[in-house]
Amino acid sequence: MSSLRRRLLAWTGAGLAIGLLAATAAVGVRARESTGELLDEQMARIAGAVPARALGPMPPPRLEGLQVERDVVIQIWDTSGLRIYASHAYPTLPGLVPPGFHDVRGPAGEGWRVYAVPVGGSVVQVAQPQAARDALVLRVAVSTVAPMLVLFPLLGLLLWVGLGRGLAPLRRLAGEAGSRGAGTLAPFAEDGLDDELRPLVRSLNGLLGRLGEAIDAQRGFVADAAHALRTPLAALTLQAQLAERAEGADDGAARVAALAELRRGLRRANRLVEQLLTLARQEPGGPAPAPDRVDLAAIARAAVADAAAAAEARNVDLGLARDESLAVAGDADALRILLDNLVDNALRHAPPGTSVDVSVGADGTLVVEDRGPGLSPAELDAVFERFRRGQAATGIGSGLGLAIVRRIAERHGARASLANRVGGGLRAEVRFPALGAASGRP
Repeated sequence: MSSLRRRLLAWTGAGLAIGLLAATAAVGVRARESTGELLDEQMARIAGAVPARALGPMPPPRLEGLQVERDVVIQIWDTSGLRIYASHAYPTLPGLVPPGFHDVRGPAGEGWRVYAVPVGGSVVQVAQPQAARDALVLRVAVSTVAPMLVLFPLLGLLLWVGLGRGLAPLRRLAGEAGSRGAGTLAPFAEDGLDDELRPLVRSLNGLLGRLGEAIDAQRGFVADAAHALRTPLAALTLQAQLAERAEGADDGAARVAALAELRRGLRRANRLVEQLLTLARQEPGGPAPAPDRVDLAAIARAAVADAAAAAEARNVDLGLARDESLAVAGDADALRILLDNLVDNALRHAPPGTSVDVSVGADGTLVVEDRGPGLSPAELDAVFERFRRGQAATGIGSGLGLAIVRRIAERHGARASLANRVGGGLRAEVRFPALGAASGRP
């Protein structure tokens, strides 16, 4: 199970460990430099304390507050290169070197640090094994780093406690969210939150707000649908009763008329249910099909051809006023529903003997115009709401057609609008973000 606290502790501990290793390396380098300088200074002081003439063995010199280490070897050479004095009986000692500091190898290959200086007619040479110097450097480095090694577990404990306290507001927020009921959509309080948590809480509050709007829209849709279905269902019940009475009266003509009315009622109820389902699929959050390249002119031609019989039955001249190729990105089935609703709405409101014109422009516009009564200025936008019809509306419409048109348009990034024509009638326009002229099959 993943733990943010453990990950933070692991990353912080890894950083501290790397920092400790780097500090240890830096301390080691610095300890070697400073200890080497101190030992070189000590060797120079030892050489300066040797008398100008030393003809026999003498004890190691004691300087002011400084005791010569056992590993420091003093040798004195005469002018002929003969060693006349050695303070320690090492098995192998470095030979005579020129004045100054030198790193040399002894006869057995061991490393030595040597300092030589002329004193009178002799050469005083102070030597120290490199192993002894390295051991001293290691002791200095360990003594410096040891406190940090001791403090490392304490730092880990402080980090664990600090991270726990730092993540406490997040745990409180999770507890508050977990204790809420399914219907509680009130925003979380932002007072007293840390700067790192405030963007998260704001995002959660925004999500809760959008969820509340979606739930309210869903409740409104269900209530509107139930209200809209109540009337046709009541009419179907009445028509079924009339059909039963006609059956009992053995009146063939009445029975045929009652059954025909019942079938018309069933068709109206079926269309209402289909429109409700279409509207539900176009609501925000519904499944969105993958966009395709769609030729609106081809859809317009098919819609006009399919509605030709209905237009002829109403004595309305339906045709394409403009047929320019226009390609949009979207769902061909949904766009066909959009155009069918616009054409059906225009045919139902067009008086007999008038015309309905459908236009597709390369500028991204789809227009359906009729010569009907039009709408009042207040109704031009209101009729896009569910179950809203104009005051001059006739027929058996459900008031869902234009609501479906607007939902489909919005899901395609388009804008649907209505306007009264000069001279009478209504102009319905849907403006799309065009992809360009369509060529061939999408």
